[in-house]
Amino acid sequence: MMGHAAGTAPDAVPPGLEQLLLDPTRLTILSLVSATNWCEFAFVRDHARLSDSALSKQLTTLGGAELVEIRKGYTGQRRRTWVRATAAGRERLRAHLAALQQIADRAEQAAAAHPDAEDEVGGEAQ
Repeated sequence: MMGHAAGTAPDAVPPGLEQLLLDPTRLTILSLVSATNWCEFAFVRDHARLSDSALSKQLTTLGGAELVEIRKGYTGQRRRTWVRATAAGRERLRAHLAALQQIADRAEQAAAAHPDAEDEVGGEAQ
């Protein structure tokens, strides 16, 4: 079992990771809206495979954290909702993805530094 650094809680989020984006649904939504200027609500809902109410709840959470901006209006007679990532949201997404990549890179380096790790199970070679 791995130990934890002094003063670090076992469930603490590593530096650079965005707590809200540890949820795959919110990560999907922010990734999608970061790749466009404005997305229509229905497009985000369909891509993320969410119900209207579930997407609305997630957007409220992301909006409250100032990761996304929501605009409501009309197209003809139909009410529409559009979503986009804020500049801060885009930057926080980039930092989150970079932190995830660092975690993966460190794990790969640790495994490479200990090449026989896969052979060690209970002190016996497989």
